[in-house]
Amino acid sequence: MTQRSADGPRRRRRPTMLDVAREAGVALRTVSRVVNDDPTVGAELALRIRAAIAKLDYAPDERAQQLRRGTSGVIGVAVRSLDGPNPVLSAVNRAAREHRMTILAMSTDDEENSERDAVMSMCRRRVDGIIMEPIMGSHQYLASEIESGMPVIAIDRPVQGVETDAVLSDNAAGIGMAFRHLVQHGHQRIAYIGHEERVFTGRERAAAFRACTAANGGPVEGMVHPGAIEAARIAAALATAFDGDRPATALITGNEGATVEVLRQLGPAAGTVAIVGFDDFPLADILRPGLTVIAQDTATIGRTAFDLLLARTADLARQVRTVTVPVELVVRGSGELPPPA
Repeated sequence: MTQRSADGPRRRRRPTMLDVAREAGVALRTVSRVVNDDPTVGAELALRIRAAIAKLDYAPDERAQQLRRGTSGVIGVAVRSLDGPNPVLSAVNRAAREHRMTILAMSTDDEENSERDAVMSMCRRRVDGIIMEPIMGSHQYLASEIESGMPVIAIDRPVQGVETDAVLSDNAAGIGMAFRHLVQHGHQRIAYIGHEERVFTGRERAAAFRACTAANGGPVEGMVHPGAIEAARIAAALATAFDGDRPATALITGNEGATVEVLRQLGPAAGTVAIVGFDDFPLADILRPGLTVIAQDTATIGRTAFDLLLARTADLARQVRTVTVPVELVVRGSGELPPPA
């Protein structure tokens, strides 16, 4: 439909539901019922209305529908980084699209202040729920929002200080798989380089490594190196672990960032060191040898988080759940290298 502007050129006017009703020769309320998928509208009548919708190229006003429903149709997702591929975010997005919902994704850059700013911005926008990858040591700032009915789902690590549903990977089992795999290939002196223990996953994985080492009767001193993912720190950790009278013969890295920095520091020598990394990542399979990893089931994590959010939205009083998703050892060659002769 077109109308003339004050200057004369004609421009198209967006068709309304009233236009559809006139085109189809029905009441406005009947069009509304069809637009909102009311199954009680007769098939012949519904077909006529949909034909009018197609002819006029009518698109429902989602904002009006959301106001009537009291929802926004938007889910907030706060993740550590948007700089590269994020398989969990992609899985949440696919699930949201299936339910005709939109996601608002923001990066926290692994910083506490950025997390709070991002999450509170989502709360002010009155999204229908928040899926977040927590960073802060305390999430009391979310207490009033949760009490007011905002569904919050944690992924990768739980929130601190308030109760929310969470979807976690089995960190301890993954480190155990990596450690046993290296032992089975002849290694007794195994080192660990991971991320900071202030972060839940860093703490869980370092603790699991220490437990594996103790159970195997191996040395802990000089073999466990959690900390910031920084070149100088990683270089120092590698020197401590692999230099000296009784060096490590194999290495477990605690996350993708640690793995990539270790490979960068080792350079060409990386192909001679037995390594199992926690987290899979693009191009890990084309290294020579390919990198053996503990892979998280990111598709299941994202889908489960979305399903928990829908369940929490439907019943705010339901019991809080923590779902632990299994991990998988992916064998590619690096973790199968034997100790030096």
